[in-house]
Amino acid sequence: MKIFALFLLIIGCSGLFQQASAKADSLTVTIDRIKKEVKQLQAEKKYQEVARAYDELGRLYHVQYGYNKHTMDAYFNSMKYYNLIGDSLGYYNVHISIGNYYTQDFFMQTYAEQYLSRAKLFFERINDKTKVIECRIALANIEEKIEPVSKTLVTELRTTEQMCIQYKQPFFQTYALNLLADTYLRLKQPDSAHYFASRSLVMAKQLKVNWLISLNYFYLGIVEQFNNQHAKAIDYYNKSYAIAEAEKNISTLRELSKHTADSYSYLKDYKNAYKASLKTLDYTNQFYYSQQTKSIRLQELDGQIKTLAVEKELAEEQSQHQRIINSALIAILLISILGVTTLIFLRRQQKLIAHQQSVIAQQQIRQLELKSLQSMIEGQEGERSRIARDLHDGLGIQLSRIKLFVEAHQELLPNSVKEPLNQFLDEACTETRLISNNLRPYALSTFGLIPALEDLIQKLNLVNETKLILEHYGVIPDLADEASVMLYRVVQELLNNALKHAHAHTITIQIMANDESLLVSVDDDGQGGDFPDSPSKGNGIANIKSRIAYLGGQVMWQSAAGKGTSVMISLPMPKTRSTPLPVMA
Repeated sequence: MKIFALFLLIIGCSGLFQQASAKADSLTVTIDRIKKEVKQLQAEKKYQEVARAYDELGRLYHVQYGYNKHTMDAYFNSMKYYNLIGDSLGYYNVHISIGNYYTQDFFMQTYAEQYLSRAKLFFERINDKTKVIECRIALANIEEKIEPVSKTLVTELRTTEQMCIQYKQPFFQTYALNLLADTYLRLKQPDSAHYFASRSLVMAKQLKVNWLISLNYFYLGIVEQFNNQHAKAIDYYNKSYAIAEAEKNISTLRELSKHTADSYSYLKDYKNAYKASLKTLDYTNQFYYSQQTKSIRLQELDGQIKTLAVEKELAEEQSQHQRIINSALIAILLISILGVTTLIFLRRQQKLIAHQQSVIAQQQIRQLELKSLQSMIEGQEGERSRIARDLHDGLGIQLSRIKLFVEAHQELLPNSVKEPLNQFLDEACTETRLISNNLRPYALSTFGLIPALEDLIQKLNLVNETKLILEHYGVIPDLADEASVMLYRVVQELLNNALKHAHAHTITIQIMANDESLLVSVDDDGQGGDFPDSPSKGNGIANIKSRIAYLGGQVMWQSAAGKGTSVMISLPMPKTRSTPLPVMA
């Protein structure tokens, strides 16, 4: 019977593997088919169908590859064709898809919020309450991750929950209740968290949404842990663990194991606490190392052990032919020493490989962060350049043409109309030039960093009571576009912060250069204060730190109440001569 059961199990697993393989093959075939259809529809200029096909293609790419570039390309193409045919509904639906997709990437959180906010405004304008609710939930999910917790987040989620009830959206209501539970946990209010997690759990079970069921069990366990009811907490954790394990949610499993270990420790059940801690470590390793890499490592180690076993067998075989017992004992002793030495060597090699893998992983993470940062900065500057060109070459030229036309026909206009019209046109032209110059300063593109900063300071001195002074020493090298733009933005951000918050009489900017480094300091004699070390405390400071770090430099704040603020920036000279920043069309 056991053999028969094992046979059935093998057949069942084989069937599952075949189904998974068939599903993957079917997905690839579907993607190829849609790509061919897109080309045919483009040739026939059926742009509505093209937009829908790209939208579907993006979802299929996500199923096949997860978070990937192909999905984003498909979404952006879909949005482009919806815009081409004037389909605003489809256009802003894709905004939601892109916003939710960007939420997965820490560096793209700001862009995610922008896409979702634009979609929310549109759907509020057309009074599509279901889509408004979806946008509000997505935006709350972003805001809920920010520390400290916003004081208005609870009110926002409660309002969204009431909208879900009014417009009969049970899934989004369940999600809103789940976010409320998590928010109250962050606010250290376990009773409120228990109330909302329980309500969300009941609805999630009715809707059969497994990931929400697992999360609610997890939050209920944390509530019990708050109340020192660790046995109940462990029961909830085990329920959540079973679902998360079935869903293969490694991140949730890791957090569950960690909290389970804490609860077992409070109960002085150190054996189970140790087991849970081992699971936490295991899931952490799974999170940072791929299964493929582990398999290769284990395969290599297994090969070495088999080689040692063969060598030992040969040595034992040779020892059998010895005529003298002492010679046999010496041979065995030598083999043992060799085995121990080899095992020690292998252990050291294993530790060395693990260390190297850790270093490589850290380097890869750093490279990905730099690539994400570079893409974000390139996108920002490219978009600014494009908008500046559009303002200058489009709106600026049209305003100039209108002004010339009015001047040419002034004798046809009465004085009561002519003078205000000329004034309005002059103000519009000036405002357009100011906006265009702020987006992409003409002096920076044409003359370089120092003239651009001089132009910026001259303009700020005209509109501010605070006096700004620029001083530069040594021969300032010609910087590449990338470094010039980043330094200009950093100094501009520092000046804006000082003018807004410092209440200073004088702000001094000093730039010094030598063969090894470029030094920039921004000092004010204002009220001073404490600056946060964490970039999450302020987007301005985070942007400054990220840009300077990308250039390979360092930035340091020194400030005390009533003694002003000093910001020192140091950049290595080779990095400032990096490749030019590409200008996006």
